[in-house]
Amino acid sequence: MIEKRIAIIGLGLIGGSLGLALKRAMRDRIEIVGFTRRTETAAKAERIGAVDRAEGALGSAVREADIVFLATPVMAMEGLLRDMAPDLSPGTLVSDVGSTKARIIEWARKHLPPETVFIGGHPMTGKESSGIEQADAALFTDAVYCLTPSANADRAALESLEALIRVIGARPLVLDPALHDRLVGGVSHLPLLLSVALTGTLGHSPLWSEMAALAATGYRDTTRLASGDPELHYGICATNREAIVEWLDRYLEQLSDLRRRLRDDPESLLEALRDAREIREQWLRGEGRRFRQ
Repeated sequence: MIEKRIAIIGLGLIGGSLGLALKRAMRDRIEIVGFTRRTETAAKAERIGAVDRAEGALGSAVREADIVFLATPVMAMEGLLRDMAPDLSPGTLVSDVGSTKARIIEWARKHLPPETVFIGGHPMTGKESSGIEQADAALFTDAVYCLTPSANADRAALESLEALIRVIGARPLVLDPALHDRLVGGVSHLPLLLSVALTGTLGHSPLWSEMAALAATGYRDTTRLASGDPELHYGICATNREAIVEWLDRYLEQLSDLRRRLRDDPESLLEALRDAREIREQWLRGEGRRFRQ
């Protein structure tokens, strides 16, 4: 017996993985309807079981859905929220999987009818590769899944979404949208730009050919994020500029301090290296992980 109809808008890595995870956990108790404009992607999503059926029209996908997930690049979401609004049923819960939250909640408030409920979402997981081919039912296992309720989200809707997040193996964490954006600006978006900067610094050097022959795990691991989708990453940065600029300023201060130590007081560099190692080792051991709202 079908208990819920869920629409997933966007059938790439996250949307496809979400469908697979939900079907693995709930099987015939849910119906999943996908939306993509790419017929090849739709066929693959149906073939691997990420959706029960895929629609090529947005209205057909969201009509009569109990829950709608937006799983597209951030910059596509405002248009989708606007276009789906007339076809949403009263009481429909709308969420997303975008990496920024405050701007998306503004778009939801602007475009969605008042009788729908919006709760922002951000699973802290992923891969550097994208596409339905990379979809994985286990992608969310043990991952933190941030939830940022909008002003019209009641407790019952939030508890319902939290329960669904637990079903796919993730750990829901409820927090304020602005705080979410500031936190991920540091631990997610800043590392992306550092990866981009390092790649560009070395890649545009006249010595790059020689360095490329020597580059190994250190270079590979540090620049991994630069292999991601540029359009997707642009949308993330463009909708979280203030927080990212703040963290870039702090990082530049750290670089300046390291430069000063190396130039003027090389022995003091050892202190900075030891401090950094201890901070990371504590994190790896799970120490000091707490959340303050």
